[in-house]
Amino acid sequence: MKSSSHPIHIIGGGLAGSEAAWQAAQAGVPVILHEMRPHKMTDAHVTEGLAELVCSNSFRSDDWENNAVGLLHAEMRRAGSLIMACADQHQVPAGGALAVDREGFSRRVTAELAAHPLVQVQREEITGLPPVEWDSVIIATGPLTAAPLAQAIRGLTGEDSLAFFDAIAPIVYKDSIDFSKAWFQSRYDKVGPGGDGADYINCPLSEDQYNAFIAAVLVGEKSQFKDWEKTPYFEACLPIEVMAERGPETLRFGPMKPVGLTDPHTGRRPHAVVQLRQDNALGTLYNIVGFQTKLKHGEQTRIFRMIPGLEEAQFARLGGLHRNTFINSPKLLTPDLRLKAQPRLRFAGQMTGVEGYVESAAIGLLAGRFASAERLGHAPCLPPPTTAFGALLGHITGGADARSFQPMNVNFGLFPDIPAQGRGRDRGRAKKQGQARRALADCEAWLGIGAREAQIALI
Repeated sequence: MKSSSHPIHIIGGGLAGSEAAWQAAQAGVPVILHEMRPHKMTDAHVTEGLAELVCSNSFRSDDWENNAVGLLHAEMRRAGSLIMACADQHQVPAGGALAVDREGFSRRVTAELAAHPLVQVQREEITGLPPVEWDSVIIATGPLTAAPLAQAIRGLTGEDSLAFFDAIAPIVYKDSIDFSKAWFQSRYDKVGPGGDGADYINCPLSEDQYNAFIAAVLVGEKSQFKDWEKTPYFEACLPIEVMAERGPETLRFGPMKPVGLTDPHTGRRPHAVVQLRQDNALGTLYNIVGFQTKLKHGEQTRIFRMIPGLEEAQFARLGGLHRNTFINSPKLLTPDLRLKAQPRLRFAGQMTGVEGYVESAAIGLLAGRFASAERLGHAPCLPPPTTAFGALLGHITGGADARSFQPMNVNFGLFPDIPAQGRGRDRGRAKKQGQARRALADCEAWLGIGAREAQIALI
């Protein structure tokens, strides 16, 4: 393994920065990872751990054949992802999703990076553009970029920051849930990684209870924002009150949909359901799925206790909002994530306009690989556009319309088309599976993985 004595500087110790540091160090290039916590905290973080999860504890679907984020999981595992390895080691039951014990996950990422001989973690805030002598920098400060650095980036690019609010769901203590009303079941009894088909706690609502809940959400007192803070929400992470404002049935066809569930207390499907997902390895904490909210804390306690089974709920954390900032990547970045205005700077993670833990870490993985290849005298090798890596990268560096650029999760709509047989739903499923199989084959070729190694990587 060839080494270089001149370090790559990475600003931000979230999922993207941690993954970028790991990839570069594994390639034999020294890294200095700059993280401002605990000297300066954000409104959302509560620890000084690297890769702290501040919202959900779910990495979403782990089904690589039928779901684009599950496919991205598989590609990242093949690429030696630190984030995926630590997630797999700290998974908790979550049906068809990969969810993690957030504290154990962060501790493991922090320990692995601290133990790596080519990684140096410096606890300090970078308050402006990096010094000119830092000739290779990855900015992975995420959606909570500190104001001085964000201002410096705006000054360099001439672009106004785009921003949206990301909402945090509440977490409930399991022993405060009334199981004479609630029950364990995954939708359609689906078994996922680390689970048994009964991975969610379900709280049923009758039609009258649902209507009363919606009415309370609509009139509940909510956090108010200053004029400069009024920005679009990300559609995949809407607060429940915003969904309720779109119509009385919106939540019942969203996070409160009752499909695939049967209340064992009545033998019937409820009118609506609130689901809770395990949030830690001990199984003592459960988060309310899809219940991001801007309701004030007192209102949250009152309104959420209207849900059958949660009348006496005790909350380990109530919901909240934090401001997310991202750059107009299709206009500002090259295909290998370098800033056109100053190529020594690369960007990674949510700052680039990808949405989600896994997508952020994936862009960090690519940035670390590109920067280390460059440091070792090689041209960065871009992933094929047929892979989840390539589809996501291509979208943010040119595939999206810069005039209307908004955060995006990985999805099969970003992949090149593929012929599919059949009709209707079967045709759509066959198309996705064909895209997924092609993606993994092309990813393995890009990574130089042989057939036997690929088989091991799937296990």
